[in-house]
Amino acid sequence: MSRKVLLVGDGAVGSTFANDLLQNTTIDELVICDVVKERPVGDAMDLEDITPFMGETNIHPGEYSDAKDADVVVITAGIPRKPGETRLDLVAKNIKILKSIVKPVVDSGFNGIFVVSANPVDILTTLTQKLSGFPKNKVIGTGTSLDSMRLRVELAKRLNVPVTEVNSMVLGEHGDTSFENFDESIVANKPLRDYLEINDDVLNEIETDVRKKGGKIISNKGATFYGVAMMLTQIVSAILNNCSIELPLSAPINGEYGIKHDLYLGTPAVIDGNGISHVIETKLSDTEKKKMLNSADKMQEVLNGVELN
Repeated sequence: MSRKVLLVGDGAVGSTFANDLLQNTTIDELVICDVVKERPVGDAMDLEDITPFMGETNIHPGEYSDAKDADVVVITAGIPRKPGETRLDLVAKNIKILKSIVKPVVDSGFNGIFVVSANPVDILTTLTQKLSGFPKNKVIGTGTSLDSMRLRVELAKRLNVPVTEVNSMVLGEHGDTSFENFDESIVANKPLRDYLEINDDVLNEIETDVRKKGGKIISNKGATFYGVAMMLTQIVSAILNNCSIELPLSAPINGEYGIKHDLYLGTPAVIDGNGISHVIETKLSDTEKKKMLNSADKMQEVLNGVELN
């Protein structure tokens, strides 16, 4: 059976993801779509030059109609954040772009899994599910997966341990109302708060550094793309290979954490060949539960102002 991925958006994130995907899993066909028609032509030609090392893959530019027999449609298309902008500042601009993508993809007969990384990702993932009418397990957002990796990197540096020894997550919105699950974090088999180097002031510093890292990268090089491209690769590889992995994602909330809203939000979830196999309601302290509820409320406020028609 052919393994096919359609990528919508061939900017820095999309192009890096295409390169990462080809190097990390076997696919038969990669179709690249972008409003700038010349870019996917050039990228397809550039990417095919690595296939002698990675294996035979049909890489070509295409249209949304090519989604009809795809396993996964990855949406990275959208206007990126500018210095000083929040992810929520992008809502109006990127919802318009999302609508122009989802309908023709669904109309093609696509019956696979949507993976969304355009920002604000929790809002756009929620709207992708509503616009497509797809089952919730077949729509996934990258959510707080990148934030969580940034947190693990920061904690590993601070405590001088390998990053693989850090088990800590960022939850809630991929944005300003996100929060770290410091109370449950484990580093090198030891609770984070048991480290002498850790106190509330240090944790506040870490939280600030993690939250501002994306903005710092943007101010220095114009965009962030290596980290999120690798998160997309992990997600799509798990789907194509039907391999269960757990990540903090924009996942569908169905009463978890006491949230009453019908939306996607950053929480651990397990992905496999069917998309999201289940959402994990991870243990949170009372303070963290309030932060999760606040994050959901803020996302719902934004969704209340969105016109889908």
